[in-house]
Amino acid sequence: MSSGAHHQEDNSLAAKVRHNTQVHAQRCYQCGKCSAGCPLSADMDYPPSMILRMLQTGDPVLEDKILRSYTIWVCLSCEMCIQRCPMEVDIPVMMDYLRQESIRQKKVNPKAKNIVSFHKSFLDSIKYTGRLSEILLVVDYKLRSWKLMQDVILMPSMISRGKLHFIPERIKGVKSISKIFSKVSKEEKK
Repeated sequence: MSSGAHHQEDNSLAAKVRHNTQVHAQRCYQCGKCSAGCPLSADMDYPPSMILRMLQTGDPVLEDKILRSYTIWVCLSCEMCIQRCPMEVDIPVMMDYLRQESIRQKKVNPKAKNIVSFHKSFLDSIKYTGRLSEILLVVDYKLRSWKLMQDVILMPSMISRGKLHFIPERIKGVKSISKIFSKVSKEEKK
């Protein structure tokens, strides 16, 4: 290498995953145990082992397909894959990063619209009360998804059993939680 040559930075999606999560897609040797054990692999457009292989290639077209996939949204983060993986590739952590990157790049799969709505509603509940408030979650999700009447028949029994409280419980350090959300929001905009 000549003294005038510059070292090219790896801007692949796999490199970003590794940098942000310490998950090394290159460790995967394609045994397929993650996909065989995944309870939702039949519902995915690409099974977990294929997502890893697509990352390994560094091909921008395949990286785009990953970020637009339904797979990253349907993953339950149940950790069955990492339990079966002989290389201990932490696929749930990787999938979480890929979801955030998909949102950031505005490449969310249209089939995942309600999953994203639920995700945002869940986080908003935490942001404003410091803990999960079922009533805030339900109301926020219904408004985001427009599924206003879905499961409405369950509401009376949930209220009578004490599962839904109309006044959300707030933790004492809710301002600290809000600061965390603000910091993450600023970092995402960079």
